[in-house]
Amino acid sequence: MHIRTAITAGAALVQTAVAASVQAKNVIYIVPDGYGPASQNMARDLMSLVDSGTTGSNPKIDELPVDDLAIGRVRTHSANNMITDSAASGTAYAAGHKSYNGAISVTPDGQPVGSILEAAKLGGMKTGLVSTTYISDATPGVYAAHAANRGSMPLIAEQQLGYSHPLGLMVDLLLGGGRCNFSPNSTEGSCRTDDFDLLTYAEEQGFTVATSREEFNALGKGQGQADLPFLGLFSDGNMRYEMDRRVIQDEPSLLEMAETAVNALHRATRRRNKGFFLMIEAARIDHAGHDNDPANHAFETVMYNNVVAWVRDWIDQHPDTIMLSAADHETGGLTLNGYDPLPLRNATHSRAYLQSVWDNDRPADVDERDFLVSEILPAYGLENVEDADIQTILDADSIGAGIAALMSSRAGVDWSTGGHTSVDVTLHGYAAGRKRQALKADLAGGWDNTELPRYIEEVLGLDMDAVTERLRKAAEEDSSWLGPRELARRDLGGCDHYH
Repeated sequence: MHIRTAITAGAALVQTAVAASVQAKNVIYIVPDGYGPASQNMARDLMSLVDSGTTGSNPKIDELPVDDLAIGRVRTHSANNMITDSAASGTAYAAGHKSYNGAISVTPDGQPVGSILEAAKLGGMKTGLVSTTYISDATPGVYAAHAANRGSMPLIAEQQLGYSHPLGLMVDLLLGGGRCNFSPNSTEGSCRTDDFDLLTYAEEQGFTVATSREEFNALGKGQGQADLPFLGLFSDGNMRYEMDRRVIQDEPSLLEMAETAVNALHRATRRRNKGFFLMIEAARIDHAGHDNDPANHAFETVMYNNVVAWVRDWIDQHPDTIMLSAADHETGGLTLNGYDPLPLRNATHSRAYLQSVWDNDRPADVDERDFLVSEILPAYGLENVEDADIQTILDADSIGAGIAALMSSRAGVDWSTGGHTSVDVTLHGYAAGRKRQALKADLAGGWDNTELPRYIEEVLGLDMDAVTERLRKAAEEDSSWLGPRELARRDLGGCDHYH
């Protein structure tokens, strides 16, 4: 029985039972990190209007796939802040507990708590994690690791491969970025302070390891000859933004990784009574929000919609599966004021990529203004830029900040922050046939983020509390695997910021 907890006016805790009327063999949970209601609005409008070339006096706005799947809303605050980070919110979504910002599936007093993925694995299911950021970063990290500080990404990587996890290997498939946390310190770009080679360790444990586009292709979208477990790490750090990736094409897309994960996990479980649990993170919506990069934010949101559409269609063919999706938080405080998305349509690269071009590829003998006009502005979709605006960009804190501010202004896109906000996020869900109405009935209304894994627990017939008991016993014997609560900046596993 799923228990809902509400706070009354007198601050007393009131618990009401909410039974899950849906049972499923598989659950796919999708996290659009940093995505809020206005993110969907901007992406939908851009895609709808780009073909017509004008907003007109009576614009026709077509829905994107996610628009039809909203079933509720979710509160996201952490235990120590009204504005959560991805670690605290991820801990709530994965393990059903509020904790402090920075916590990786531990409580405020530092005790480990079992996640829905760990419960699935120990319950005989197959499990997977997919992300376009470091696979050992906060959102994927909370599902298969426990750390006092999210900056302990090398330690989290060790736990994800079962090397130091007290209960052994919990994840059968990992696809994403963050290779630096798995590479020994003798490797260029490594984020480790030791010489431990986790890639070699993974191969020794029977993983099929892929670190390039070509090796990913050899996986055959999860339908090839290779069997689980899979470890695919396609970048030392974050994977490319989708708008950059479409041009450079040296990494798989989020959609390709999602297809591979679903197919591989289904292939491994289709003849078994036990199914799979898969978490897919559209991580870079958040990063584009932090950068206040409007076209990039919209294109990342479109990719999230594409993944949801593919999963929805797959579920129609596999009705023993349900999908849930909610962001960990909104990023950027995005509002649409004097709004016209059409200026966004010609952008071909992200702010971050063009900043890198400016910093690293600008010839010393080329005038700054000429390079900005000939190389940077066209790639960002900025046309007919006045001399005064060019000078404003050159005078900005960075070229990236300058072009993003001008594009946002042209599109009527306003950002209240470069960080997170506390607004509620939308809960989306999908099931096939009669299950869809039952799922909507179960989850209509407002929820705390801690309640969703408890719902999944009931849908799959799992026991997260039993996992917690085993983890607590292991921590009593030796808690060193949880890592230090406070880390120096140099020890943050190559991560200079917390999202």
